[in-house]
Amino acid sequence: MSDTVLKLENLSKSFGSNRVLSGITLEVSRGTVLGLMGENGAGKSTMMKCLFGIYSRDEGSIYLDGKLVSFSGPKEALEHGVAMVHQELNQCIDRTVADNMFLGRYPMKYGMIDEGKMKLECNKLFRSLDMNVNPSTIMRTMSVSQRQMVEIAKAVSYNAKVIVLDEPTSSLSEREVKKLFGIIRTLRGKGVSFVFISHKMDEIFQICDDVAVLRDGHMIFQKHVKDTNMKEIVAAMVGRSLDQRFPPLTNNPGDVILEVNNLSTKYEPFLKDISFSVRKGEIFGIYGLVGAGRSELLESIFGLRKLSSGEITYAGKRVAFKSSAEAMDYNFALVTEERRKNGIFAVETLTFNTTIANLSKYKRFGYLDSKKMEDAANKEIALMHTKCMNASDKIGSLSGGNQQKVVLGKWMERNPDVFLLDEPTRGIDVLAKYQIYELINKMATAGKTILVVSSEMPEILGITNRIAVLSNHRLAGIVETKKTNQEELLTLCAKCL
Repeated sequence: MSDTVLKLENLSKSFGSNRVLSGITLEVSRGTVLGLMGENGAGKSTMMKCLFGIYSRDEGSIYLDGKLVSFSGPKEALEHGVAMVHQELNQCIDRTVADNMFLGRYPMKYGMIDEGKMKLECNKLFRSLDMNVNPSTIMRTMSVSQRQMVEIAKAVSYNAKVIVLDEPTSSLSEREVKKLFGIIRTLRGKGVSFVFISHKMDEIFQICDDVAVLRDGHMIFQKHVKDTNMKEIVAAMVGRSLDQRFPPLTNNPGDVILEVNNLSTKYEPFLKDISFSVRKGEIFGIYGLVGAGRSELLESIFGLRKLSSGEITYAGKRVAFKSSAEAMDYNFALVTEERRKNGIFAVETLTFNTTIANLSKYKRFGYLDSKKMEDAANKEIALMHTKCMNASDKIGSLSGGNQQKVVLGKWMERNPDVFLLDEPTRGIDVLAKYQIYELINKMATAGKTILVVSSEMPEILGITNRIAVLSNHRLAGIVETKKTNQEELLTLCAKCL
């Protein structure tokens, strides 16, 4: 059996009276992939922050290659061969790929940054990882998935012994996931170890050698993947068996409420002649490969992108939203794909983030009523089962999944009639996903109209009534969910390529 490269022993951490980690012991063997699973708020992020010296642990020890270590921060961890790729990317998006790859360790020549060497080293690394990336590309112009792959390449460039990947596939297409798994297997064969944090159960069984499950700050078990199964892992995560992955649909779609006719956009990436209609109370899925135009379609409907032609009709009236404010006046809501970039105010409280889209509701005698705002936040915290200390917590201190619950709660406060959801369960655990599926179904049953983008094939097939498939910024087809399958969706994805 492989020797242990990283060991966390009896690790504990508290914030005030809140004990977040309790006696955690975890071992990672050399040249293996350890899957780390647990609900949002189970303690995964806190454990990793203790490893990287972002948090000081209260008790316990960390061993790397059998030696006791205590990193003062991520930089020291990197220097010792431990790297992490975060789910929420922290990059200098107005700088080039090469700048981001060498940030903090620029090669120098004659007292100046050696840009030629940077590009040479980047190209050499990208070729070894079978990645087609231009080092001179400005990060802002790249898709989320492309930026994520660059971040993974950066971790590899440090010759790390252990690489922690936090939800690495959350923004990747199936083709990119296969490429990532190929990179992991290649590096695993060279003795590199991985901690693979994911909520996608099928990925754990595809790529991991071992799996560890956290619940409420306790290590429930660590096992070889071949010695467990999906049902046991889910039960360990949530404390009970979860027999159904998706709740049964109870909505009954009515008459057409939203029509999109020959929609094309003015700026890149261009959407071309897209037409479809959605019924009141329907859950309408939008599927396609990453870059097919799914997010751009929702943004166009919500008034964030200018149309070059076409029209949108809502409730029998032609609308042309010039801004998100106009869309909100018509009771539309949009949950964006990148919550940290344009979904939350990370340094503000849960109360602020819950009420910011609906401030007029909380006024009293012309002034904002802080008690009303706090009550609204507490109501949504209870409704969404958000794990936090209280409504005055900074949202940036919560796990990604709990941040997403606050984002959904913000829009629920407006009681929207049309809900545009872009990857609403990205980075969310299995139980929280089920709760969001139930919420979507409940809203549709109450007559709300839902448009949902998802990259997860089982999800789009499990929660929708119909699915529109985009291919290369065009509509490739619309299918009834009950009458379609994965093969048909993938065939439509390639139709316009």
